[in-house]
Amino acid sequence: MKIVIDTNCIVRILPKISPYRCLWDAFLRREFTLCYTTEILQEYEEILSRFFDADFALLTIEMLLKSPNVVQTVPYYKWYLITSDFDDNKFVDCALNAGTDYIVTNDKHFNILKDIDFPKINTIDIEVFKELILR
Repeated sequence: MKIVIDTNCIVRILPKISPYRCLWDAFLRREFTLCYTTEILQEYEEILSRFFDADFALLTIEMLLKSPNVVQTVPYYKWYLITSDFDDNKFVDCALNAGTDYIVTNDKHFNILKDIDFPKINTIDIEVFKELILR
């Protein structure tokens, strides 16, 4: 399974005491492939530095970059499907260019994608993703 994970979910899967830590552990076991762009990694680092600290953020980014189940994507075309928060489009563009199965997000701005027939992008929230992984 290939996915893109929105930053709001990355922040939730990393803490050892998180109920979603099993998702990070599943990533480490290579149970899914994480797709990213440079822009997404930059946002991960920025937000992780705020929630945790700069060293933790850098270590996480380095770990992602060295993982064999990570695919870098370069979006050559931007769709601009999310109009309520243009910054979220980097995840959409990555998902489309990488041919992912899902965008994992808890952000309501992505709900608009459910009403768009083309291009079709599947989104799931972190709880549904957890259920998929635990099956």
